[in-house]
Amino acid sequence: MGFVALVFALLIEQGRPLQAGNAVHRAFVALADAVMNGTNAGERQHGAIGWTVIVAGVCALVLLGQWICAQLHPLALFSLHVLVLYLTVGFRQFSHPFTQVQVALAEGDLPAARRVLAQWVRHDSGAGAFADASQTEVCRVAIADALLASHRHVFGPLLWYVLLPGAAGPVLYRLAELLQRRWADRDPAYGWWADRAFAIIDWLPLRLSAAGFAIVGNFEDAVYAWRGAMAVGPRDDGRALLLAAGGGALGLRLAEPELEARWAAESQGFEPVGAEPGTEALRSAVGMVWRAVVLWIALFALLSAASWLGR
Repeated sequence: MGFVALVFALLIEQGRPLQAGNAVHRAFVALADAVMNGTNAGERQHGAIGWTVIVAGVCALVLLGQWICAQLHPLALFSLHVLVLYLTVGFRQFSHPFTQVQVALAEGDLPAARRVLAQWVRHDSGAGAFADASQTEVCRVAIADALLASHRHVFGPLLWYVLLPGAAGPVLYRLAELLQRRWADRDPAYGWWADRAFAIIDWLPLRLSAAGFAIVGNFEDAVYAWRGAMAVGPRDDGRALLLAAGGGALGLRLAEPELEARWAAESQGFEPVGAEPGTEALRSAVGMVWRAVVLWIALFALLSAASWLGR
């Protein structure tokens, strides 16, 4: 049922994409703010309490709804899975601004590409931090954020749907990701806990996503860049690892120059490989993401078939 529910959810999402800032997203943002304001006493343990209240409470409600649907009818359970996957897994939440950047650059309109990128990445209505960005920089940031968004909107929740059978897996992942983004800059205690909780939840999916990019792209360069990123130890977040593997798989240099310099200094001989990204690299990035999606969906289908045959 899980594989069929995923296919249905993706088809619905292609026809009726879930808009950024939708009602469900706004409701959970309001919940996160309300819990933080209600439990915040300035200590890190209060961040842990607030995080647990939200994540455990919502996941418990999902599990309860799943049990009720299972008692009612298999179709009700199937519909619940489709709804949860539609709300947690999808391309269109990030593919639209990426396509706008691609179209603007194809038309030679660099200022428009800067504005779209600023609104997408920084939520700035003007050009903002990218007002003076070169075409290479615009392409680099667009590809980097597209790879990160594809992991957090598609591969991460999908892998948790496999790791934790049932509708609670993708809900757990997306809630942890939302709290990490929402609390990071608002309160040190809550941001500290949300960062570490999400790092634990995202540890395996992040590496599987990076491995998927390596398999469908340039495997040798992806592994080489991955080793360079890992050599600097735990100070780098998952974004750096994903950009290293994704950039190596594409044959591009996606990490910031300062980060590449640190990799080279601390990994004993690491030299960045790949070309500077250009407009043609945007199309290559889209192709690699789709190949990775096909890879993971095919593996999910095989697991579902094996589970069904093993009954």
